[in-house]
Amino acid sequence: MKILALLFALFFVAPSSVYEFKLKTIDGKNFNLAKYRGKKLLIVNTASKCGYTPQYAELQKLADEYKDKVTVIGFPENNFAGQEPGSNSEIKQFCQKNYGVTFPLSEKVSVKGDDIAPLFKYLTEAPNPDFTGDIKWNFEKFLIDENGKLIHRYRSAVKPLSPEITNAL
Repeated sequence: MKILALLFALFFVAPSSVYEFKLKTIDGKNFNLAKYRGKKLLIVNTASKCGYTPQYAELQKLADEYKDKVTVIGFPENNFAGQEPGSNSEIKQFCQKNYGVTFPLSEKVSVKGDDIAPLFKYLTEAPNPDFTGDIKWNFEKFLIDENGKLIHRYRSAVKPLSPEITNAL
């Protein structure tokens, strides 16, 4: 058993920052979070049929007003009450038509459970001054510093333009 644990440790090194994650855009193109090195990121799990869906408008405003300080990235997911049933193209169209979203969106991912995306496994376990553990609902927010480390985590009810977030930028 000790040999198995040693082999695992040798071949699996836990990520040290979000910059180690390679993902797909909502259009199916590869993108690497390392391209955002040196800039803060606000990572948000999103859904189109949620009471918090109007936060897309504030996320876009934050992305526009604070573009020199932070990049917003939305991660559509269908983990909570089936509130994101659409395909990637339907989600993209919905976000653009209803909220004018131009910030990056990933392909639809899972943010909890056995099929959790590796990025969200990392984010829900990473130390930060706020809390760790499972995502409770759509529109939780993860603020990443310029070095790719999680520095704050916010629950769904915290609005994107709230002083809690804007003061941390």
